[in-house]
Amino acid sequence: MAIDVKPLRNILELERRRGYPNRAVIGGVDKFLHYWSAQAIESVINPRLQARFRRLKLINSHYASLTPSQREQWAGEVLGFLIELESPNSVKEISSQPPAVPKSTPTPKPLSAVTGSLDSPITVVKGISLNLAARFNKLGVSTIRDLLYFFPHRHLDYSQKKSISQLEEGEEETIIANIWQAREVRLGGRRSTEAIVGDETGNVRIVWFNNPYLVKRLTVNTRVVISGRVSQFNNRYVFESPEWELVSDEDLIHTGRLVPVYSLTRGLHPRQVRKLIKGVIDQWMGQVADFLPQEVKNRCHLLGLDEAIGQAHYPDDESLKAEARRRLAFDELFLLQLGVLDKKRHWQQSQPGRPFEVKSVVLDTFVGSLPFKLTSAQQQVLGELLADLQKSLPMSRLLQGEVGSGKTVLATASLLMAAANGYQGALMAPTEILAEQHFRTIRQLLSRIGQEKKDTDYLYSYTDILSRPFTVALLIGNVNLKRKQKLRQQLQDGGVALVIGTHALIQQGVEFHRLGLAVIDEQHRFGVVQRSALRQKGFNPHILAMTATPIPRTLALTLYGDLDLSVIDELPPGRQVIKTRWLKPEQRRSAYAFVRKQVAEGHQAFIICPLVEESAAIQAKAAVTEYEYLSREVFPDLKLGLLHGRMSSVEKDRVMRHFHAGELDILVSTSVVEVGIDVPNATVMMVESADRFGLSQLHQFRGRVGRGKDQSYCMLLAEKPSEIASQRLDIIERVQDGFQLAEEDLKLRGPGEFFGTRQSGLPDLRMAKLSDVAILELARREAIRLFEVDPTLEKPEHQLLTRELARVWPAGNSELS
Repeated sequence: MAIDVKPLRNILELERRRGYPNRAVIGGVDKFLHYWSAQAIESVINPRLQARFRRLKLINSHYASLTPSQREQWAGEVLGFLIELESPNSVKEISSQPPAVPKSTPTPKPLSAVTGSLDSPITVVKGISLNLAARFNKLGVSTIRDLLYFFPHRHLDYSQKKSISQLEEGEEETIIANIWQAREVRLGGRRSTEAIVGDETGNVRIVWFNNPYLVKRLTVNTRVVISGRVSQFNNRYVFESPEWELVSDEDLIHTGRLVPVYSLTRGLHPRQVRKLIKGVIDQWMGQVADFLPQEVKNRCHLLGLDEAIGQAHYPDDESLKAEARRRLAFDELFLLQLGVLDKKRHWQQSQPGRPFEVKSVVLDTFVGSLPFKLTSAQQQVLGELLADLQKSLPMSRLLQGEVGSGKTVLATASLLMAAANGYQGALMAPTEILAEQHFRTIRQLLSRIGQEKKDTDYLYSYTDILSRPFTVALLIGNVNLKRKQKLRQQLQDGGVALVIGTHALIQQGVEFHRLGLAVIDEQHRFGVVQRSALRQKGFNPHILAMTATPIPRTLALTLYGDLDLSVIDELPPGRQVIKTRWLKPEQRRSAYAFVRKQVAEGHQAFIICPLVEESAAIQAKAAVTEYEYLSREVFPDLKLGLLHGRMSSVEKDRVMRHFHAGELDILVSTSVVEVGIDVPNATVMMVESADRFGLSQLHQFRGRVGRGKDQSYCMLLAEKPSEIASQRLDIIERVQDGFQLAEEDLKLRGPGEFFGTRQSGLPDLRMAKLSDVAILELARREAIRLFEVDPTLEKPEHQLLTRELARVWPAGNSELS
């Protein structure tokens, strides 16, 4: 039969389309030709063609060393030669047996017909039963596409082959050897397999514990590839339960290459998963459509999608592994950016906004009443907010600022502008205690410019600010049903100008008369669904999101790409540096003594309980235990209070009022004090198990003190911190700047722990890390560029991208759905 030249022709045609990058086949053109030409030359019987075969250097090709123009010329000559080779007189039949040479990468071959699509269940894959599919489902894998994107979390480097005489104890090594002997033995009372293998430099013993069935597979005189850690027993080297493959196997999967290591669950085994995924890559890769526009790939120097997926699982080398990750990470961040930018466009353009007129008299009176002068950073941000409020496009802005930077003051000024224009305002906080503090703070600010009249504990009104009374209400879960119903009715009738609350604000039955501005505090604590529900309370209200958690700019642009960004990067004058110390366990008594000394000088202290579990019930129990111990054993003569998340709002408010009034010396608390609690007389923050918290959270704890004029201190206790935790504690001792700490936190912990992206309603990131600043900025730039030329992605060349975008951003995942 005629020699099969199709694989080589396909490779060279693909090289031509891509500009001759030597990436059309895994391992490169030279590697493919090494095996293909060894068979082909034996089949060419025409002497003239044999001579030309050698003249083209198909046997010992040096394609990798050629320039792109030289590759183009050489490929053209070879393609012409292949036409001649297909002549019936040029070749004889080629043996169907593959050469007995190990191959670390697959040889291109025609894809066999497959049933189903990328969205078919994995049970269409040969070898995956319903039982096995259920195990994959636990790992989030249910379709063929999921399997292709089920990337390994690392690779074992078995690519460097050695002779037996070169083996070193303790190293991960790979050898190719002949099996001299294989037998079943009992090791540790269990049936096992033992083999002796050898090459021209020596022999080595191999054992596979608790696996007697291998004996039947390891035939004497068969060549085998072994990869694993070398150990020593009785002064001789031995491989213990290494990976193995017969050299005659078509492609190396488990040995002799960079071998993927996948996440597993009970009932899934490494060899089994590798073999299944390799089969899926070979069979279904042809169905993967590359949705990235060609100009984006060219401009950003990105691999093709099929090659990237293949190299992510089974890379030829570390360089291509990195290139594959870069392409796949770019995809995720690019699609994420397109999604959030589309949300912003839809939010601002689907319905007209409500432009406010800046009422200068009201604004100047409010700003002039403040007990401090606005800093330049505060003035700049206020200007940005007012500029947004005057536009017909609804404001969509994220305001970042450290604790005490003045965010609440600027939000109050904006809410006053809403009321001055006849609209209602809403401020939503993640916890009742924080909502209550906002209620108190805003009441204090308003009482400086208006006459306060108390209706109930949850409803106050102010005269002399606007032409009509300015009414402020607190709506939280703890308000009794009768009062709650009354507040809801007043909201619906327009009798309340500003409502402050928690998630209760987005419950059914809460309707606004004319919502014009919604302020969401601690933005990252709300999911997409909650933010969407609040937006839908108004026709198309302005949105201001605030956070005291410093977020690196790139991370903010990614998670909140639909929001414009304002940063108060300047603390008010006089804010002190809080002296921070990481203490060892043996310094605990000294820490207690220091707390006692500060209390004796008339100050107060916080003690944060150990972080036990992410369970409010267990946290509360731990807090009670710590409180009782400190009250009985350490500070029996001092007045201690207790605060935890399981207490009712009334109880928490009572404790905080006592602490704020100086009636308590020490407040023992869980992490509920992380944000929002302001006690100027507190000068000591002592954090137990500080190694269990992230840098940003520790910085928030530290921000609870230093709010007054006296020097304040933060003491961090850690019993046995890990290496990463020790780095965190060392950093927070030295660094006071919250944004610098946030950058460090992101590097140390990654985005999931840093921000809880799973709760954000964003697509999952499998390959990208939000610390990939360069890729992130590149993806955002390209997304903005694409929207500028095709805002609705309607051009024919963007149809694949539109479909992919709809797949990763399903309708229910949109803030605007």
